[in-house]
Amino acid sequence: MVSGLACAQDTVQSLRAEIAQAQRTLQSLNARLDALEGHPPSAQAGDASLAASPSAAPAPAQAATPAAAAPQAQATPPGYHSVLPPRDSVADPSTAASRADNTVSPTDPELKGFFAIPGTDTLIRLGGYAKLDAIADARAAGDQEQFVTSTIPVGSPNRDTSNVEIHAKQTRFSFEARRPTSHGNLRFYLENDFFGSSDSYQFRLRHAYGQLGNTYAGYGYSTFMDADSLPDTLDFAGPGGAAYLLVAGMHHSFSMGQGNTLTLGVENPESEIARNGVEAISVDRVPDVSLVARMERDWGHLQLGAVARSLGYDAEGHQDTTFGGGLSFSGSFSLPERDLILFGLLGGKGMSRYTADLTGSGLDAAIAADGTLKALPLYGGFVGYTHYWTQMWRSNLVYGELYLDGEDTLAADAFRRSRYGALNLIWSPAPSWTMGMELLYGQLEQQDGRRADTMRLQGSLQYNFIK
Repeated sequence: MVSGLACAQDTVQSLRAEIAQAQRTLQSLNARLDALEGHPPSAQAGDASLAASPSAAPAPAQAATPAAAAPQAQATPPGYHSVLPPRDSVADPSTAASRADNTVSPTDPELKGFFAIPGTDTLIRLGGYAKLDAIADARAAGDQEQFVTSTIPVGSPNRDTSNVEIHAKQTRFSFEARRPTSHGNLRFYLENDFFGSSDSYQFRLRHAYGQLGNTYAGYGYSTFMDADSLPDTLDFAGPGGAAYLLVAGMHHSFSMGQGNTLTLGVENPESEIARNGVEAISVDRVPDVSLVARMERDWGHLQLGAVARSLGYDAEGHQDTTFGGGLSFSGSFSLPERDLILFGLLGGKGMSRYTADLTGSGLDAAIAADGTLKALPLYGGFVGYTHYWTQMWRSNLVYGELYLDGEDTLAADAFRRSRYGALNLIWSPAPSWTMGMELLYGQLEQQDGRRADTMRLQGSLQYNFIK
């Protein structure tokens, strides 16, 4: 009997020891799970251990070691998921674009690479990419580093000269900070590239802005343009008929519910005027004003924009002002197998500054012989199609045109019409590595009807810092 009682006692103690060990293991696993989820260590497992076994010994110090050594969860920036279908883009203008309540870009849906500043709610990310472009022109193309069709030389004695160019000016760096506040998500974005000079690698500012909730202020894309509609090209400039402008300004977006927003913006004015031999200066008395309505759905988006401008000049004995403005309509449509259609249309008077081909060209308006200032009519657009051959291979076909009516006020060699075409094959074996080849065609027509065209073959190799 004594022997039996001793054996039973040993069995009970053994079971209690096994239960205690199992509870210590469970406590360690719970602590590791809490660490991965970013919560303070839970005491529930320890409490349950004590309640189930009062005689159980406390867990030794080394039992908590796995929890202490557990890796911390990756910081997740504040913001909402984009309803737009995800897409790829070499130049990726969408990431830098301002969005209502600082939601994410369709080209950056996971917001990878953010890390927390200790002791704050601020998360930061260093981004950008290194890109090498190798370019071969069949005939003179004007701009040797980006395909700007308005610069194609017409009637030049060296027009039939071929050229090869290799550069890395599109390489860019970005800094981004995000944090939640009681007034909405706060975002700061800074981005630079090396296109500041045509003959050297001069650092150039592309974006420098802050946005709290729906209120934006700083330097970046114009409210009037639609970065999400720009096609995926290796060429940096893209179609000349696209709305494109970097400018200082501010805007505020009003949520209309169900993915609809209305944005009102005011931006730095700059009257770009053809002076026609008149000694004159541009006069800007009021800012440019933009109003944009946008609709986002899981199939893509549509955007309707309007811009109003006051253009003016002042010369000895003459001065005049005129109204300028226009409309744009752009969007994207997703197709089966990740294919995508992108488009943009624009038209109006005195809005050359807002186009990719003519910004900085001095063709918003022209001074007529009688001293009056005439805003020049303009219209254009583009369409692009993206096809995914596989997960790693894709192609883009893009065509665009831009037309400017000189109204008998421009010189014979001034811009009248441009045409742009692009076809590429892009390979992305990894998110951080992209390479491809692109065939480009451009044509420029002057006011006197003379034309010139050229073809370009471009190869690119790009390394992204974060993706």
